[in-house]
Amino acid sequence: MMKLENTQAQMRKGVLEYCILSVLKRNDAYVAEILESLKAAKLIVVEGTIYPLLTRLKNAGLLEYRWQESTGGPPRKYYALTKDGEAFLRALSTTWEDLQFAVKTITEHKTTNHE
Repeated sequence: MMKLENTQAQMRKGVLEYCILSVLKRNDAYVAEILESLKAAKLIVVEGTIYPLLTRLKNAGLLEYRWQESTGGPPRKYYALTKDGEAFLRALSTTWEDLQFAVKTITEHKTTNHE
């Protein structure tokens, strides 16, 4: 039997990069702030999941980071979009809008009886 949780997790995973890039479009952020934004939107992500994703986005040239001193505790790694990251996000936004339209068209389509 197919597990609903697995399918839901796969759907979330598919939009995670898009959501992370969107969070960073608003302003630079460190991991705890990114996680907070995702959790606030009910896109629950565990910390262990986000680090490899941020590394992949950085290695792809979509993100960069800088170290910044914090008032309490160690310096924080702040992530920011690069110019390529901004262009990639714009393209993803178009893809997302097209996908939303397609899914809505299919799932809300009233079937007609051809009998």
